[in-house]
Amino acid sequence: MSEPATAVGSEAAASQGADRTNERPADESRTQERRAPSTPASPVRVTDTGGPSDQPRVRMRQRIARFGSSRPQTPVLDALFKTVRANHPKADTALLERAYRTAERLHQGQLRKSGDAYITHPLAVTQILAELGMTEPTLVAALLHDTVEDTPYTLTELSHDFGEEVALLVDGVTKLDKVKYGESAQSETIRKMIVAMSRDIRVLVIKLADRLHNMRTLHHLRPDKQNRIATETLEIYAPLAHRLGMNTIKWELEDLCFSTLHPKVYDEIVRLVADAAPKRDVFLAQVIDEVTADLKAAKIRATVTGRPKHYYSIYQKMVVRGRDFSEIYDLVGLRILVDLPRDCYAALGVMHVRWNPLPGRFKDYIAMPKFNMYQSLHTTVLGPGGKPVELQIRTEEMDRRAEYGVAAHWKYKQDGKGGVPAPAKGSPDDLVWVRQLLDWQRETADPGSSSTLSASRSIPARSFASPPTGTSSRCRPGRRRSTSPTRSIPRSGTAVSAPG
Repeated sequence: MSEPATAVGSEAAASQGADRTNERPADESRTQERRAPSTPASPVRVTDTGGPSDQPRVRMRQRIARFGSSRPQTPVLDALFKTVRANHPKADTALLERAYRTAERLHQGQLRKSGDAYITHPLAVTQILAELGMTEPTLVAALLHDTVEDTPYTLTELSHDFGEEVALLVDGVTKLDKVKYGESAQSETIRKMIVAMSRDIRVLVIKLADRLHNMRTLHHLRPDKQNRIATETLEIYAPLAHRLGMNTIKWELEDLCFSTLHPKVYDEIVRLVADAAPKRDVFLAQVIDEVTADLKAAKIRATVTGRPKHYYSIYQKMVVRGRDFSEIYDLVGLRILVDLPRDCYAALGVMHVRWNPLPGRFKDYIAMPKFNMYQSLHTTVLGPGGKPVELQIRTEEMDRRAEYGVAAHWKYKQDGKGGVPAPAKGSPDDLVWVRQLLDWQRETADPGSSSTLSASRSIPARSFASPPTGTSSRCRPGRRRSTSPTRSIPRSGTAVSAPG
């Protein structure tokens, strides 16, 4: 058999056949005309795709190609969509794309101090919130959170285009942006934040993500603005992130503020940690192996990982507690994640059988959770070589709550309709502290009065870094305030005494 003809060969053969037909006698031509049907048959095109049977497949591919190109693609949103789908596979990405295009159009021509297009900021804030697991209304509000304040776009137009829920979130963030940091700033700012949160706590979550991205790009501003914003962040936003249990946000905010306010001290601690890292990693691997083997022998299914310490936390313990760098217990720490709460106590027993616990270093936050929903067992033991090792033992669910705080509701506890689940009264998710602060702020309209100030101070600022202007730093009760604007850490590694 001969090879099938290609399209070009078929056309040539057809042309030659037509010439031969024209040369046939008239009688033969009339005979063929009588045999032919009344309607002339359409010519069959033979292609190298396999023949007539493949034509439906070709048409289907053409339809798919037309469908894919009917709407222009936005590659800049690929990373965002990937993160959103990882947390919420059924999320409406078309809504997010429409919000992005609206924000991009409204912010056209606006630039940040870095020289980048302004749209990069709301997109980065939305990416942070997507990684926290927030849902479409919050993400849309994040993309549009500066449009009402910085463009002619109105709340009425926003509500018409994207719904009242998104408009309320954007309005809440816009009102927070108008709060200035200055005289009576801390009490007034926190009071207004709490009022906004009482309506929708997602307003503060968006604001924290907004502040986090601004801190990441803070180096583009003048030094005086950097110090002012870092001080404000350390005294207001980081403690509020802690109150909401959003430790991933809190830790990064604190380290960014620390590096801005005290760059030399920050660099010194980074160097100390880097110098201790090789020996610490070897010791950590040994402890992880022993803990994993003991838990496996006890038939407790667990995941054991190292727990790094953040630079600002190290700084606090060295300065406030007067500890030497090598004396800070939880520089080497382990996190043990188990399936059930009862497994936490079983793992604790295994660890205390293996190593002697240090007196006064055990805390049960499972039976008595912290105000921000945090639950875990904490203990410090004398590990290999008599070196102290801090252990945190908790379930996977407790770990998610410890990392994401209130955002864990949206990331892991979605209801069937994709909306925001309402926490049950009396549950750890009920955030009683929000209601308490609201009660305090209602007692007086004066932002500087004692009741409001006591409410604001109930949120621990934990700021021991004084601003470069020479203002006094926060000290523990019973200690004198330090007038020194900065504190240095001796390179010899000797203990650093606390102020006073």
